[in-house]
Parts: sequence; C-alpha cells; structure tokens
Amino acid sequence: MQKIKKGDLVLMIKGKDRLKTGKVIKVFPKEQKVIVEGLNLVKKHLKPKRAGEKGQIVAIPRKVSWSNVKLICPNCKKPTRVGFLIEGEEKYRYCKKCKSKIT
Repeated sequence: MQKIKKGDLVLMIKGKDRLKTGKVIKVFPKEQKVIVEGLNLVKKHLKPKRAGEKGQIVAIPRKVSWSNVKLICPNCKKPTRVGFLIEGEEKYRYCKKCKSKIT
C-alpha cells in the first residue's frame, strides 16, 4: 500500500516550488516518484508540426520524489505523515496528527 495516491493534495517540502500545494496527477511506485499538478514545471520546446505553423514553448510537470512531498490531511488540513492501521481484513491510511482515517 502506498502513502501517497492519485488525487491526494500534497505540499512540496523541497525544491524550487517549496511550500506550494498541488494535486497528485500520477504515481510511479517502482520509481518512488509522483507528478504534481502545476508544480516542478519545466519548459519544453515543441517543433511546428505543419508548414506555416509556429513552434511553441510548453511548461510540463516533471516527476518528483515522494520523499519531497507531504500529504495534506483532508480532515485537519495540515501537512502530515501517513501511518497504516489494520482492522481485521481492512488496511487503511491514517493521519499521524489528528489520528483520522484517510480515504
């Protein structure tokens, strides 16, 4: 089970976008990286595809290590670490600050 999942709201704690928040677009568990919407943007130059068309410079989000982001708890709205609890057959994430279940 992963600590950070697609759709989670996270806070960047390192890098050029430090202390900014964004939504997780995609998770790469084998690489331990995530892509966060609107953060860690790099500029990419695109060639024109047809004659008469102009080239463009597009900002795209790049992968960032999930050790550089912190989950924002949906209940207490604070950046927190994530823990796991097992109750019977169910395993779920919980907020280490307010001890509430994270869905």
